[in-house]
Amino acid sequence: MHPEEPSSRERPAGRTVPSGATVRITAGFYEGLEIPIDREWLVIGRGRTAEMTLAEPTISRAHAAIGYDGHGFFVQDLRSTNGTLVNGERRERASLRDEDEIQMGRLRLRVRLPAARGEDRAQG
Repeated sequence: MHPEEPSSRERPAGRTVPSGATVRITAGFYEGLEIPIDREWLVIGRGRTAEMTLAEPTISRAHAAIGYDGHGFFVQDLRSTNGTLVNGERRERASLRDEDEIQMGRLRLRVRLPAARGEDRAQG
């Protein structure tokens, strides 16, 4: 995986994703929509190739991806026009914690993650 310049088609391979992780839209047209994060690379955007396709004009075709790298979940901006914010801060890539908020255009998403088993998440 190339965290510096990922493509929307780039997929990590061979890792088991912990069950129970979800992303829920908390603001925007799709408010209330919740989907499981059940794969290592989940692209969010308005394009047909995104796994989470949302007809929202303020996001890019492949805006960002939520991934799992074997140690934890993260969000990766995919060179979107308007950027990706995590807890109000613009980020290219950020480790995710339970209840983090991701903003893409007008959409706000809340991440729910399973409890980390033996993983030190105190610093991020």
